[in-house]
Amino acid sequence: MSIKYTVIERGEPGVAGGGKKKWYAQVKTDGETTIDDLVDEIEKFSALSEADIRGVIIALENVIQKELANGKIIRLDKLGSFYPSLSSEGAVSEAEFNVSLIRGAKVNYRPGKRINDALSVATFAKEK
Repeated sequence: MSIKYTVIERGEPGVAGGGKKKWYAQVKTDGETTIDDLVDEIEKFSALSEADIRGVIIALENVIQKELANGKIIRLDKLGSFYPSLSSEGAVSEAEFNVSLIRGAKVNYRPGKRINDALSVATFAKEK
């Protein structure tokens, strides 16, 4: 199976009128996989029941939420890591910085080696 892509034209960021435009590949997603789909696939490789697998996935989601909200990095071995990051306005000095300058938090994901390796051998097919 290949990763499908389309080609789109984009201008130069920050240049009025777009500057010199070039064509770039963009992934054309091929549907989505739900928790139900994951459970069905995991059942094929496991002796666990559907209910057990679903329970573990939901519990993992709950624990990840709690730990990220506490500022922790979640390392899931070969799956990768989730970690929190912040976006904020700048202050002239450290003393002048206060919490009101923080615009928000987001979750970052850094894939593990096996997931990166899976994409490094991916093939590509232009969407017709």
